[in-house]
This record gives sequence, C-alpha cells and structure tokens, in this order.
Amino acid sequence: MDNTVKEVLEFVRENDVKFVRLGFTDPFGIQKNISIMPDELPAAFERGVSFDASAVKGFCDVTNSDMLLFPNPATLTILPWRPGPGRVVRFYCDIKNPDMSDFSHDGRHILKRMIKRCDDMGYVCKMGAECEFYLFKTDENGEPVKNTIDYGGYLDISPLDKGENIRREICLCLEEMGLKPESSHHERGPGQNEIDFKFSDALSCADNLMTFKSVVKAVAARNGLYASFMPKPMPNQSGSGLHVNISLSQNGFNIFKNEEAGHSKVAESFIAGVLEKTPEMTLFLNQTANSYDRFGKFEAPKYVSWSPHNRSQLIRIPAAMGERVRMELRSPDPATNPYLAFALIIGAGLYGIDNALPLPSAVNADLYKAGKDVTDSLTPLPRSIADAIASAEHSEFVRSVIGDELLSKYIDAKKEESALFSQAEDKEAFYDNMYFRYI
Repeated sequence: MDNTVKEVLEFVRENDVKFVRLGFTDPFGIQKNISIMPDELPAAFERGVSFDASAVKGFCDVTNSDMLLFPNPATLTILPWRPGPGRVVRFYCDIKNPDMSDFSHDGRHILKRMIKRCDDMGYVCKMGAECEFYLFKTDENGEPVKNTIDYGGYLDISPLDKGENIRREICLCLEEMGLKPESSHHERGPGQNEIDFKFSDALSCADNLMTFKSVVKAVAARNGLYASFMPKPMPNQSGSGLHVNISLSQNGFNIFKNEEAGHSKVAESFIAGVLEKTPEMTLFLNQTANSYDRFGKFEAPKYVSWSPHNRSQLIRIPAAMGERVRMELRSPDPATNPYLAFALIIGAGLYGIDNALPLPSAVNADLYKAGKDVTDSLTPLPRSIADAIASAEHSEFVRSVIGDELLSKYIDAKKEESALFSQAEDKEAFYDNMYFRYI
C-alpha cells in the first residue's frame, strides 16, 4: 500500500467519513457512482469494486459485463453540500477489466493515454474551461420549468442578476473541495451564468469540470432551482458553450507565448491540427441534436476559421501576456464528455505537430455578418447531428484516439438518437424530453 493510499485512509478515519462515493463517467458524459462504507475502502484500493458494465450505455454487453472501479486516491474530495452527521467523500475511479488491464472504453484511460503521448513528445498540455449554464425555476413538485431565474444580460448586477448569490455559493463550495474558480458572471441569456477555472493539466481539468457540473446541480437544487447544461435550452436566446483554453509547455515554457515574429511554428501547427480535425470530432464535442441549434448565433462559431480576439471564429487567440497566452476553442458545449473531448482536441493538435501543418491565414471578419465572398471559401462545421455522425464515422483520426469498438458503439447510439430527432414532429418537445431534464 503506497503512502498516498495510507494518507487517504487516515484522513477518512480522522474526519468522520460515513460514506464513500466511487464516481466515473459514461461515454456520453453522464456521471455515475457507487457508494461504499469507509471500512470497504482499503479493499477497493487493492481489489476494486465490481459493477455491471452492461447496464451502462456504451460500455459492454452481458457476455463480458463485470468491470472493476479502482478509486484514484489523488481525486479525494469532500462533498460539502451533503447533510451531516458524518461526511461524504468522493473519488474518481479508473475502470479495469477483471484481469486488471485498463478498460478501453474508460474516458479517463483514453485521456491519460493521450497525455502520455504528449509527454513523450516533450510537451505538457494545460487546459482551462469556461462553462456556461442556465438557472431555471421549479414547480411545486420540484420539477424544472422553462422559466428562468431572472431576465438579466451580460455582466448585469443585482437586482437584474438574481444568480449572484447562487454563483457565490457555487464558488465557495468549489473552493472547499480544492478547486479554484477564477471568475464568475451573468452571461447574455436570461438566467444564464458562467464560471471559469484556472488552468491545470488536462486530466485535472476534465475531473474538475465533472465536479463543477455536480456542484452546480446540487447548489441549484438546494436553492429550489434547476441548473441546465443543455446546449440550447431556449430557442431564441444564447446557447451555453464550453470554451476550452489550451496551451503547450516545453521545458517549462509556454510555446504559445507571443514572440516578436508571432507564435512558434509548433504552436501554429498545433492550432492547424485542431482546425483541420474539428469537423471529424464535432460529434464528441457537440453530442446532442440540440447542440447544432447553437452554431452560428450568439458568439457560437459556424465555420472552421481562426483569428486573434475575434469571437465569431472557431478558434481565437485571446488578448493575454506572457505565460497566459493560449488558444481558445469555442465550439464545444457543456453536454460533452470532457475526457473524450480533451483527448481528441489534444490528439488533433499533436497530429498537426507530427505533420508540421501550416497555420491557415486568419479570417479577420465578423462571420455573422460576412458575405459569401468570405464564407464560401470556409469549411462549415457540421450543420446537424446527422452531419456530425457522417464526419466521425469514417474518421481514421477519431478511430485512432478512442478505438474501433467505442467509436462503433457511440456512432450506433447517436444514429438512433438522430433518427428519433428526424421523426419528431415537435423538435422543442423532443429536446425537453430527451435533454432538458438530464443534462
């Protein structure tokens, strides 16, 4: 038993922990967990905790359904919103087969494998997430309704902004759990909010994002509200994005850092790789039929393009100095599985480096207003979930990152979802029934 595990067990004994949650994420970004008693934790570290993986969508069938959860001691966190007496702690878990090999469909494993490849090439990838969400009211039964908490707009303050206290409570809760929110504010839509995180390594960023979503949901519910991470919950209002900020370090220095002649060639090739592969990986960055209603409106991108400071682009280079210089990918939305999404984004950038891709010219135009003389030369993002499926299904790049079997299962599930969407006479009712109460 290593020292980290011993320290965790000692912490559990000394801090009145009564329940231990073992958490993981399915391929579609839905959080799952098993609760065990503290006395079972030593065995969980040593032998894992069995669960029926055939009951988890996208994992495996009944012929090979036994999988094991191994809590990662470095992910220990207290859940401060759980009532006492007795504390509740949570670990994120690695999923393994009965022979102790890594489960190939585990998003954390896929991301860790990509991080290792990045390390082997001499780079450290840093990521930060800017996650938007809506706060809705609930009815007398606690069920969400499509009435937002307020009618405020971008950066409004109280009394127009009625989410101020909720955001404060979320940020304080996150700090108690060891996460570091960087800023928070009211976003453009009524009842829409955003909280941003400090940069961290890619795996921590993905873990933190899943923690963030659970905290937002829990704090909202505690206040009689419903938090929605649905990409486009209101048809005529701003969609919710998950802007992903990325930089690479080599020998401790950020290679995205501005130089006299611009970015380094490696940084440019990384950006070029992400640009080239975004259409192929969009199904994993924007996995719902509702996701595609967001594109091309309210600062969400529509084309494969980049530019400094320009919020109409797929990739922009925000104004920053020194070590804070990075690229911002603006197409993902909060419904994504961040482990798969981050693995694909990093993989696309490394593909660009491997092939020394040149960075295309910046498109210094407002693409929401630009004429066809500008937009006709640009590659559009997939216009629907059906288009995104077609782009991902035959992508050797996506297959190389997530594997044949998981890609096949993911595509099958999304084809079924796409077919149901195309058959739905009332698209908004479909969105509400399929996504609103679950994302």
